[in-house]
Amino acid sequence: MKDTNKDIIVVGFALFAMFFGAGNLIFPPFLGLISGESWITGFSGFILADVGLALIAIAAAAKCGGEVNKILCRSGKTLALIIGVAIMVCLGPLLAIPRTAATTFEMGIQPIIGNSVSPIIFSIIFFVVVLLLTIRPSKVVDIIGKILTPALLVALAVLIIKGIVTPLGEINPETMVQNVFSNGVSQGYQTMDALGAVALSTIVIASLHNKGYESNSEKVSLTLKAGIVAGIALCFVYGGLTFLGATISKGYVGQDISTISQTSLIVGITEQLLGYPGKVILGIIVALACLTTAIGLTSATGQYFTKLTKNKLKYEVVVTVVCVFSAIVSNFGVGTIIKVSAPILDIVYPVTILLVVMTLFSDKIKNDNIFKGAAYVTLIVSILGVVNSLAKTYGLPINIPYLSSLPFAPIGFNWIVPAIVGGILGSFIKPSECVSIDANCE
Repeated sequence: MKDTNKDIIVVGFALFAMFFGAGNLIFPPFLGLISGESWITGFSGFILADVGLALIAIAAAAKCGGEVNKILCRSGKTLALIIGVAIMVCLGPLLAIPRTAATTFEMGIQPIIGNSVSPIIFSIIFFVVVLLLTIRPSKVVDIIGKILTPALLVALAVLIIKGIVTPLGEINPETMVQNVFSNGVSQGYQTMDALGAVALSTIVIASLHNKGYESNSEKVSLTLKAGIVAGIALCFVYGGLTFLGATISKGYVGQDISTISQTSLIVGITEQLLGYPGKVILGIIVALACLTTAIGLTSATGQYFTKLTKNKLKYEVVVTVVCVFSAIVSNFGVGTIIKVSAPILDIVYPVTILLVVMTLFSDKIKNDNIFKGAAYVTLIVSILGVVNSLAKTYGLPINIPYLSSLPFAPIGFNWIVPAIVGGILGSFIKPSECVSIDANCE
């Protein structure tokens, strides 16, 4: 017999844990620190760009039955395939999954036991556990939602409640940045949880199907409700962590924020609140956060490539390859992993958000060329932005003008106005055949 409310909570908890990786642990305390007394304002911007975009992505993915290609298809077969594969490779073995192991080792293991364990040995153990918990896709959500998430929430609650009951210091009445809300939006945008939501919804839809929910309307409704549960949990946790950062903000008055290590900040807060046991608790939080994210993304990657190849690549084979490759990449360290793959994400993320939002209004947009025009212009702006960024990093004599002058550029949304222009131009081109979200677009 189906227990709908229980299933919503379990799936919602699983979504929360899959979203809440180590990066999500680091951003809010830093935001609280630079926001000072205005931490609620900064937190509001963060929630809008993180949880807000993630919920929109979940809604779009649910509408498409959890299939990434259905969200992307109206931008054209070629672009949809390129963006879809890029999303899954970045979220999979190139960036997100290897980073979970590297972050767990650097933040959760090394501070406690030092260098007595080789990172190579640790990465093997980590991904053996991931593989064992991922190999059966129907059990992924239950394992995370029923077992791992409660443990993660308990560890987080200990840290946050201790920080609320016995604050570390006074909150700075001033802010360290000019526009607190915009900084919150920028920090939330950088978590790229909307990208993860597109992929992770595949697991949620599959899990609900295995629980006996067969009608599309039922699965869409439950996915949205589970997304709301995850969103509420994220808001409480992010709010608590932002407050912790605000409580030590007065001690950083006058310091250059570019010199503040976000990783060291959360480690320091935990140690000041709980002493040496705090290192252990932080290690548990980081390990659980990274493990749940790795499990979710590994499963999502496996399901995506199995569907893409029409079962020519078996799910078990894909997740095994992903785990082996991720174990190798994780040993390059967090910094190197981010450095190599961040430019790809900076190109893929804006066009994905664009298509996610447009998918919600897909029934009203009858001309595919509106999708294509908006998507290609967004892609061009993103590529030019990455070129500028790389040129600045490596001292190359390249500077594409006006990109930083576009509306919303300071918070990472310089592509919005060009996308609107591209969509308008596309509307003047004769429509293609695929004009419905229900179309296969194959």
